[in-house]
Amino acid sequence: MEYGQFCPIAKAMDLLGERWTMLILRELHMGGTRFSEMQRGLPLISPTILTKRLKELADAELILRKKIPGQRGNEYFLTQAGKETLPMLQLVGEWGMRWARGDIRDSDLDVELLMLYLQRSIKTDMLPGDQSVIQFRFTDLDKLNSWWLMVKGSNVDICLEDPGQEVDVYLTTDLRTMVNCWMGDESYREAIADNRMKLVGPSALTRNIQSWISDSIFAGIPSARQI
Repeated sequence: MEYGQFCPIAKAMDLLGERWTMLILRELHMGGTRFSEMQRGLPLISPTILTKRLKELADAELILRKKIPGQRGNEYFLTQAGKETLPMLQLVGEWGMRWARGDIRDSDLDVELLMLYLQRSIKTDMLPGDQSVIQFRFTDLDKLNSWWLMVKGSNVDICLEDPGQEVDVYLTTDLRTMVNCWMGDESYREAIADNRMKLVGPSALTRNIQSWISDSIFAGIPSARQI
C-alpha cells in the first residue's frame, strides 16, 4: 500500500502499515531469526504472507536475508534502519497497554505465545547450577496444558513432553492468571494468596519468582481506566 504523500508519517506507513509487518518486526527484535521462529510467535500468519512480508522488509532494507550455512533456508537480521524501529514499537506497546487492553478476550490468550515469551524471559544467571527444569501446568486447558522449560547454561528450550529429568520448580495455574502476572496486571503474590497459582520447589526459587522470570517490558503501565 502506498499513500502517495510526502509526509514522513505516510512514507513510514508505506513500509510498515501492512498487516503483520509490525508484529514481524517485534519477533525480530525479540531474537527471532528464522522463518520457523517467527511462525511460532505469529501462529495465525500464513506462510505465504510471512514470506511476502519478509521480502518486503528485505527490499526496503529493514532486514538482511542471509543463507543458513550448510542448510536450506534463510536467517533474517535487522539492519540499522530495522533496529531504529524499536522505540516506535515500544511506544505502540505502551499505548496499547493504556488504551487497547481494557477487555482481554479468552480468544486472545495464546498459551504458545505466552510460553515463547516466558522462554525468552528466563534469567538463566539467576538459576543455580548449570541445568534447571521448570514445569508449567495450566489447569483450564484440555490441550497444551503441560510445558517444560529446560535451562542449560544460558540456553532455554521448550518441551511439550516430559523430558524425564528432575523438575526444580512446578508452577500450576490457569492461563489468564499467568498472562496477567507476566504482563504486570496482577502480582504473583496475589495469585498465590488467592490459590489461583501454586509453586512447588525450593523456597529460594519459589519465594520470588520474579528473581528468575522477567516481567513483560510493558508491565507496570496502567490502563487509562486506572489513571
